[in-house]
Amino acid sequence: MLACVGQTAVALSLAELASIDPTVGAQYRWSANSAPFSPRFWGLLQGWIATAGWCFACTGGPPTLALIATSLASFNNSNFVAERWHFSLLMVAFMVVPYLVNLWFRKVLNTLEMSAAIGQVCLMIVVIALLLASGPKHDSSFVFKTLTWEQSGWGNKGVSFGIGTLTPVLCFSGVDSILHLSDEIKQVRTRVPHSMVFAVVSNSVMLMIFSVVLLYCMPPLDQLMLSPLPLIDIVYNATNSRAATNAILIGVFILFTIWTFNSFASVSRLIWCFAMDNGLPYSNWLSKIHPTLNLHLNALILIGVIVGGLSLIYIGSVHAFSALLSLQSLALNGSYVIPISFMILRKKRGPDPPYGPFKMGKIGIYVNTFALCFILYSIAWMPLPQTWPVTSETMNYSGPIFLAVILGAIVDWFTTGKKRFQMPVRKYE
Repeated sequence: MLACVGQTAVALSLAELASIDPTVGAQYRWSANSAPFSPRFWGLLQGWIATAGWCFACTGGPPTLALIATSLASFNNSNFVAERWHFSLLMVAFMVVPYLVNLWFRKVLNTLEMSAAIGQVCLMIVVIALLLASGPKHDSSFVFKTLTWEQSGWGNKGVSFGIGTLTPVLCFSGVDSILHLSDEIKQVRTRVPHSMVFAVVSNSVMLMIFSVVLLYCMPPLDQLMLSPLPLIDIVYNATNSRAATNAILIGVFILFTIWTFNSFASVSRLIWCFAMDNGLPYSNWLSKIHPTLNLHLNALILIGVIVGGLSLIYIGSVHAFSALLSLQSLALNGSYVIPISFMILRKKRGPDPPYGPFKMGKIGIYVNTFALCFILYSIAWMPLPQTWPVTSETMNYSGPIFLAVILGAIVDWFTTGKKRFQMPVRKYE
């Protein structure tokens, strides 16, 4: 509930900014345009944070698909043991699919996205009905009154609660993805803000309902903690049907695959836009539009190289792969801090920014402040390890990597970025 309310406030704040300036660059352009001083520095810093976060977010899709595939293989064949190279090759294969779709089948992306949105709702209804209609159930006392927190190893209930909040927060991370496609949307100042808010609110309702149903139908917690993909155990425990379990997980697999299509499209567009403003090294190459394909091919190639390279790292070191992958949630949520902070500062100092069709009026500054507090609260927990005691396998490296991105952006500013980055800054007067 905390994550749902907090992320709704974040979506409302970003929607207000999107209505003022709906741009592909989103956070880094908002930060530059509303900065009280050194606008180009804040724009470059914000651009590095948002771009790095989204690049690693793209890397999050193929591992999830590989996990579903290997888990289903183990579920259907008890003799199958997934090796590291299996996992890496599957990640590369699942990276190639969205890459090719963005390369050759861009015209069907909207249709696929709409189909996935409808499919998500339909699949959730089917799964809920199936779980509730079959299998053993816990009583309401277990679901609503039983506090379970010791399994993480942390000896403090508050720490366990804070770390536990991060999973639903991750479910809503990336609400800005539609902004990076804003140059292709009609009536962008109204449709983009409404889409962002509707996405978070509707998914909040579905997430709450689905979570409660899972708690009623879940098998013993010790069994789930040993499972690589607990959803398989939950569905099979409730239905006792391999066919039903396979069908549901394949449905999830298809929906997640379609999500990667949009992820690649959104991130490649962000990289292209940032390169157009000379925000990245080799911006001249990254900002080129292919003459026959009529798309930002080089930016798309960069995404493919990053995802493919990280996938191969998994063969050599799971720890290194997990360390790099852990950056996405911290960087994406961190990318909202600067523009929302500057928005609050502008509202307090005045005059008010030139609001678009979507505005919150007098309550806006309170929603913005709550959103900022919630983001900072979430970020405070994100660098902590999920379990205690900490080992090399469970260590959370997102904090150091995030700091490295920030330091890299600062070094870039003082070396070549100050001269190179020349985005047009439009002051909000």
